[in-house]
Amino acid sequence: MTRSMQCVTVLAGLLALGLPVSAQAQLSRTFVSAALGNDANDCDRATPCRTFQAAHDKTNNGGEIAVVDPGGYGAVTITKTISIVNDGVGEASILVSGGVVGVTINAAADCSVNLRGITIQGIGFGGGTGLRFNSGRALTIENSVIRNHTRNGVEFQPNAKSTLALSNTLLADNGGVGLVVVPSGSGAVGVSLSRVEAYNNSFGGFNVFGTGSTGAVNATAAECTAANNGGSGFAVVSTAGHAVTNLMVVRSMAANNATGLIATGGATATLRVGQSVVTGNTTSWSASSGAILRSYGDNKIDGNGDGDPGPILLAKK
Repeated sequence: MTRSMQCVTVLAGLLALGLPVSAQAQLSRTFVSAALGNDANDCDRATPCRTFQAAHDKTNNGGEIAVVDPGGYGAVTITKTISIVNDGVGEASILVSGGVVGVTINAAADCSVNLRGITIQGIGFGGGTGLRFNSGRALTIENSVIRNHTRNGVEFQPNAKSTLALSNTLLADNGGVGLVVVPSGSGAVGVSLSRVEAYNNSFGGFNVFGTGSTGAVNATAAECTAANNGGSGFAVVSTAGHAVTNLMVVRSMAANNATGLIATGGATATLRVGQSVVTGNTTSWSASSGAILRSYGDNKIDGNGDGDPGPILLAKK
């Protein structure tokens, strides 16, 4: 069964049973506009919707929502393969408060979600989370800002095999962690970070946990920065009996955090670091409980509060 076929199984079932479905045809490309939109519209270019949720509900599986003009477009729960795209019309934002999650992804196992050019902004009033991924095949986030949430910026917590690709994105000023990866179940999880910046988050920049999974978790961070975070810059955690969890950090910086690099939990957790800078942290790095932290020997570890001890070198091949 193809991905598109599986994602429309519910609709096919309704038709087979003779149950009513909306008489309004869905579109493969829909539009949202803060200036002209109305959620009673069909979301076509001439008659755009006002919110992301209305446009999502009127877009075919595999389709795209395009932002027409700057504005606030409201929280959205995504249940299908879809792209939400803002390619330079100005800020397309989601304001989060009252314990709400800005973007929730509850998609089928074969569905992929793409977000580009979106701002998810916390405004206080009872807590909130920027984005929470619960299920789906893949999530891609590009050119976005996720900041000022009283909880975490991004929570990637798939319950089955899944991937996350995050690039050219800012995760800042959150009350928890900028990005926390914490899968469950037994599926393999892959995470790729490129040019992602995590600043001023209360409990850490990038945290990768294998403690809730029995699958494998493999994450890479290239040209990323974790700075001024209250906890760790980059951290990997797993324990015996749980996922073999690897985090590779390359050409990146951990600066002015409580701890620059952390590997902990057990021998199933490994953090590898190459061509990176670790500076200004209270503690440069920490490896505990049998977890593994390895350096390729080409890092710059200097100016930290613990005297800059060098981690064990990873043998060069």
